[in-house]
Amino acid sequence: MNYPDTLKYSSSHEWIKVEGNKGIVGITFFAQKELGDIVFVELPEMGKSVKAKDACCVVESVKTASDIYSPVSGKITAINDKLDTNPELINEDCYGDGWIFEIEITDQSEISKLLSAQDYKNQYTK
Repeated sequence: MNYPDTLKYSSSHEWIKVEGNKGIVGITFFAQKELGDIVFVELPEMGKSVKAKDACCVVESVKTASDIYSPVSGKITAINDKLDTNPELINEDCYGDGWIFEIEITDQSEISKLLSAQDYKNQYTK
């Protein structure tokens, strides 16, 4: 299982790549593996403001539908339109082409509350 050290992780299995006041968000390798083949993604609304831990979109797989939560508070500034026609990108490359949305972070202190790669691995991949 792959968990890049350059990312932060939430206990609800989202990752965020922080670049200044911007964050790119997706779901972890563990989450996409547990969900199985992803067949549909309901992307979040552009411009929507969310708080940390708010459900902001949905990923559907052959097994189930799962809410995706924002790891930090902010405003949705971009969505991965490729997922409309290729939701399987999440299974194929969850940390690259399978990203879900970008957020403008409004509270940088929330980042320190997220898990490191090692902490995430210790909790969820035993």
